[in-house]
Parts: sequence; C-alpha cells; structure tokens
Amino acid sequence: MKTSYSLKDHIDDAPQRSFKSAFAKMKPLLIQEKKGIIIAFVAVIANAFFNLVGPLGIGYTIDTYIIPQDYQGVLIAGVVLLGIFIAAFISNYVQMRVMGGVAQRTLWQLRNDLFAKLQDLPLAFFNQNKAGDLISRVNSDTEKVNEFFSQGLMRFVGSVVMVGGAGIFIVAINWKLGAASLIPALFIVIFTQVVARWVGRVNKKSLTTSGLLSGEIQETIANFKVILAFNRRDYFKKRFAEVNGNNFKAAFRAGVANELFTPTFEWMGNIALVIVLGFGLYLIASGQLAIGILVSFVIYVTRFYDPLREMARLWATLQTALAAWDRIGIILHLTSDVAVIPAETLKHTGKGLLEFRQVSFGYPEGREVLHKVNFVFEKGKTYALVGPTGGGKTTTASLIARLYDPTSGEVFLDGKDIRSYDPKERAQKIGFILQEPFLFSGTIKDNLLYGLDAYATMTDAELSAVMEKFGFTSLVSRFEKGLDTPIGSSGMLSLGERQIIAFMRAVLREPELLILDEATANIDTITEKILDEILAKLPPTTTRVIIAHRLNTIANADDIFFVNGGEVKEAGSMEHAVEMLLHGKRAS
Repeated sequence: MKTSYSLKDHIDDAPQRSFKSAFAKMKPLLIQEKKGIIIAFVAVIANAFFNLVGPLGIGYTIDTYIIPQDYQGVLIAGVVLLGIFIAAFISNYVQMRVMGGVAQRTLWQLRNDLFAKLQDLPLAFFNQNKAGDLISRVNSDTEKVNEFFSQGLMRFVGSVVMVGGAGIFIVAINWKLGAASLIPALFIVIFTQVVARWVGRVNKKSLTTSGLLSGEIQETIANFKVILAFNRRDYFKKRFAEVNGNNFKAAFRAGVANELFTPTFEWMGNIALVIVLGFGLYLIASGQLAIGILVSFVIYVTRFYDPLREMARLWATLQTALAAWDRIGIILHLTSDVAVIPAETLKHTGKGLLEFRQVSFGYPEGREVLHKVNFVFEKGKTYALVGPTGGGKTTTASLIARLYDPTSGEVFLDGKDIRSYDPKERAQKIGFILQEPFLFSGTIKDNLLYGLDAYATMTDAELSAVMEKFGFTSLVSRFEKGLDTPIGSSGMLSLGERQIIAFMRAVLREPELLILDEATANIDTITEKILDEILAKLPPTTTRVIIAHRLNTIANADDIFFVNGGEVKEAGSMEHAVEMLLHGKRAS
C-alpha cells in the first residue's frame, strides 16, 4: 500500500491543555536560540523584579515620609524609585531587542527547514496537496509563529513571572486581604480550562481554511487561460465566493474566541479591585492596615490582574502560533518513501540497462495501474510505449525515473537496484523531457546549465564552444539575445521554443537513458524535425524511451510495448502495435 501524503490525513486535532504543553510543542525552535532566550529571560526576571519592588517602595514612602511630612525623605525616596523605574525600562528594552533578533533568526531557519523538507518529499506529496496551501504554510503559518516569538513569548513569560511575584507580595503583605483579592483569579483559571480546547480548535480551523483559500487562488490564476477560453468566470467566481465565505466564517469564529479572554479577565480584575478597596478600608478603620500599605496593595493587585489581561491577549497569539506550528510540524515530520537504500542490503542484480521485475504499482486509494510487469531495455536502443489514455504509460515512465517506487517488485538501472542510487547520480543517468516543459525564470543559459555542475563555472567563451560541439549554435541564434535571452512567464516564448530549450538541456546532460513523455505532441512538424536533430547529438549508447500517440514518432523504435490494463506487453511490429492500440481504445 502506497503512503498517503495528503496533509488532510495528518491533521492533529488535539488541543493544548496547559501553558507547559504549549511551550513544550515549541521546544525544537527554542533550543536553537538557547543563548538569546536565556539573556531575554534574565532581562524579563530583572524587569519583573524592579516593577515589583516599586510599589513596596511607594507604600513605604507614603507611611514613612509623606504622612509625617518628611520632604527630604520624600526626595530621596523619589530618586531611588526613579532609578528602579529606569532599570525596569532598560531591562524591558534589552529583552525586546534580543527577542526581535531571536524571532527573525527563527523565522529564517524555520522557512529554510520547511522548504528543505518540501524538496526531500516525493512527487506523490505534491500530487496529493494543493500548491496554494503549501505556500500558505511556508509563508503565512511561519509568520504566525514568528509573531509569537517576536511579540508574545517574552511578554507571556514576563506576565507569568509578574503574576507569580505579585501574588507572593499580595499574600505576604496581608494574607486576609490577599486571599480575598485572589478569589476572582480562581474563576479565571476555571474559565480558561473550559474554553481553551474550543479556542485551539477554531484557530486551527481558521488557518486551514486560509490555506484552502490560497490553494483556490493559486489554482484559478494558474488556469486562467482555460477559464477565459471556456468563458467560465462565473463558475470560478462562485467557487471562490464559497471558499472565501468559509474562510470568513472560520476567521470570524477565531476572532470571537481569541477576544473572549480579554473582557473576561478585565472584568475579574475590576471585581478584585472593588474587593480590595472595600475590605482594605474596613481593615484601615479597624487599625489592622496602614494607608500606604493599602496603596501598595492596590498597585500589586493591578500588577497581578493586568498581566492576566495581557496573557489573555497573548493567549490568542499563542493559540494561533500553535495551530500554525501544527500545520508546519505535519510537513516537517513527514518522511519520504522514496529514500536511498544502501546497495549492500539489496542483493539482487538486474539485466540490461533497465529491468522491471514483477513490478506492481497503484496510487493511494486508487486502482492498481501496473500488475507484476516484467521487461528489459538494452543500451543504445529506442523503445516506444503506446496505449490508450490512462493505460499506465506515464506511470511506467515515472517508475523508470524513480519519481515513485513500486508497490511491489524491483526496478534495476544498469544492473543495480534503482533505490541504491543517490538522487544526483540517478538524475545524471536518467533524463526526462515532459510534454509541457518547465523553465525557470532567468535566462536560457540559466535553464540549460540547471543541475549541470560541470558547466557551472565555464566562461561565456567556453560555453559557446560547448554549444558548437553539440551543434546548438544555430539553435541558440534563433533567440534574440542568444543564451542571455530572458525567460519569464510562459507567454514570452512559444511552446516550440521552450521545448527546444528542454531538449538541449537534456542532451547536454548526456544521460544513459532518456525518457520522452509525449514531448513532441503539441509542436509542429518543422520543430519536431529540429528536435530529432537535437536528439541525434546524444551518444549512440543512450537508450531512449518514447511515450507517444502519433505513429510517426514511434516508427523508428527498435521495440514497441503496449501498456494497458496493468500489463506492459511487447507489441512486435508497427502493424501489431496499431491493432493493439485501436483495440485498447475500444476496450477503454
């Protein structure tokens, strides 16, 4: 059974149940910036200390200097308090500056790791997931994590420290008044435990619908030519409106959920102040509490509940970051099922240049495309694969190039199990030309040298000599600026011109095996003749595998194989191949 790479099958709906488990989920990122986080944490502790010492000094100043009208003492205390508040400002600046750098480095590293993982995953992953959703994860979701690191993490930690420190001061100053002021905090704890699970779910749902929206936009833009040709803008407008509506509803629910904490915490903080003032005035009237201490107490209660409000605001950022991290982490934890296997563990050897031995293959949750297929391709020969649409020709070619691994059976390349080749060596041995070639933005030179390390450091003169050696000089001169002709959107070059570049790129690699998957299906006969001339530059030992529907394309093949119904049969003569093809089409 083939591995499912659909990200929908890997969604983890388990919510975060505590601050501890929330931070534990971020641990892989935190470890990489350990030094910076430690410095920021020390600065946070220092900031909390200075902010907690200040109110005690204010209360002491009121009772010791202001009430007795000792103005010299008031002046001295004021200077000391000013020094404390300046120290708090400096420590807060240090932690913000350090965490800003930590966040940017983390974002840079996270995007690098995520993109590197995407490059390691097999073709099946990209077939099963929308490009727009992947872009959303690389771009938007990583930014959500970055926002938490840059703006939320140390503020969150600082709030926790401040709440803990203020709570200690509250109880230490007067335990009766302290116990009364902390009653609303119990409600906050219960409320958070009840709604946290729901908040986590709606934030993850919001990010998921955002990814689907990106996927819909990407798909519509990529196929806009088809939309215009069929005049179906109304259809895609309706589809987009539906996806956009779902995203709006999910984002609205997430916004409501995230903002639910702030007014609740603020309400509880106000109730706590009313309790402190009412009970505090009673204690003052009964001689159990000084006025200055009550003032300090009020400030400490504010120091206790204000950070809780801040934590409520940061909780939304944390939940969004965790939901984003879940979506990123799913990709980071995927492993490719097309990994390199050490040659010493693979004991069988193959025949010819390429051999399929008892090869079967089926796509996830799909029918079996190939069933126990056997054939051998020899060096220097040309083989044609024919058959009805959907018969398995392209799948066979993909298995030859190891874009997929068989469900069962073995594929051998040059006598070795194809799984033992590292990607670089396998790409050097096998060339693949598609029906619609993909060219990168840049110049023709950039595209010709893509993946060709041997030519990468050549000067323009040396590269011109290579073009002449392969007989490409006249072809390059067809383009306005030669090798420096820019390549951008698909409209800048015709399909034939793009195909010429793709053919030259494949020939320059001098592969031992070249696969042409309907590579000349959409071009005129003149361009096809030029492409045949390009292929003539290949070494005589190169084996060609041609997938085509047009009979003139396969007329000169040394052997023809008919692919359909899970089988790859040798067709023999051209006449027999035509008969099998017609019969196969009728059967399908």
